Amino acid sequence: MNVETATETVDPAQGSCPAPLTETERVLLGHGSGGQLSASLIRDVIVPALGDATKLAGTDPRGEVHGSGGATETSPLEDAAVLGLGVVDVVVSTDSFVVSPLFFSGGDIGKLAVHGTINDVAMMGGDPLGLSLAFIIEEGFPLEDLRRITASVGEAAREAGVPVVTGDSKVVDRGSADGLFITTTGIGRRLPAARLSAALARPGDAVLLSGPIAQHGVTILSAREGLGFDGDVASDTRPLHRLAAAMLDAAGGSVHVMRDPTRGGLASALNEIAQASEVGVVIDEPAVPVPTPVAAACEMLGLDPLHVANEGCLVAFVDPGDADAVLAAMRSDPAGRQAVRIGEVVADHPGRVTARTLIGAERIVDMLIGEQLPRIC
Repeated sequence: MNVETATETVDPAQGSCPAPLTETERVLLGHGSGGQLSASLIRDVIVPALGDATKLAGTDPRGEVHGSGGATETSPLEDAAVLGLGVVDVVVSTDSFVVSPLFFSGGDIGKLAVHGTINDVAMMGGDPLGLSLAFIIEEGFPLEDLRRITASVGEAAREAGVPVVTGDSKVVDRGSADGLFITTTGIGRRLPAARLSAALARPGDAVLLSGPIAQHGVTILSAREGLGFDGDVASDTRPLHRLAAAMLDAAGGSVHVMRDPTRGGLASALNEIAQASEVGVVIDEPAVPVPTPVAAACEMLGLDPLHVANEGCLVAFVDPGDADAVLAAMRSDPAGRQAVRIGEVVADHPGRVTARTLIGAERIVDMLIGEQLPRIC
């Protein structure tokens, strides 16, 4: 966490006592990056204040805090929580969307809100049943844009087969909300074969990726800064619940971890899992699919695609004996047609992720400390 410190200079000749230390702390954009600052915000500020309320809670370093109810296998690094209600296990997740700009190639804030929340439920093995939707609208926001975004929400929900069942709207003063913010909550029923947690990766597990990375982050950056990549690159935002269900149908308990690598990109997701499971992860960097226009944009801008946000792919840790079956199931679903195996879990260097490069060297893949691109979702 960034700490700004101010002190008064002491003149020894005057014999004066130093002024009291003045310390101020401020939230930075980097605290919403999905990287190390986000993790520190959860660990050092939010969780200690909640106290006993977090004893059975999952806390996501990307900014969400989720209670895990009676689900003892839930890790403190999950996208959603599992509530054991006796007859059925319920999966619930809440997320907020503040993306800038509101409209971009391949989607908008409405579609992103629906897909993002469905995917968080799916990553814990949940079959999404319904969504709640809350709008925070700035005074003066064009009604035409609101109609367009609301229509996009409805279309995305219908295509996913997950209805919006309740909601709310509030209007705030000009300058208080930057147009429109959306908060969504998703609820689902955990599939019988699902026992997923960031803490369940095991040495030997295969690391599978459902498709190309870094498309969403490059799209947002291009739209925001007018970089002109929009004609070649579009956001990958899409629902992943059907893909996740197909994977679980293929191998059940052999799928140990699922995660959609949104803020902080694939690098953050892999590091979170490695740390939660106390294992090492090794990936083959050339095996990670990066579309040519995205790779060119990242090279031009000095970005590592592993750190760039995604909204329509997932990474999974799977028992090696069933990896081929799960990979085949992934490729049978439109959201996983380009699925690949990108690495494996090792017992060495627990909590650390490394990548084998094209020339045979090995480099450390760390989480970003601060923000690379704020307001990404």
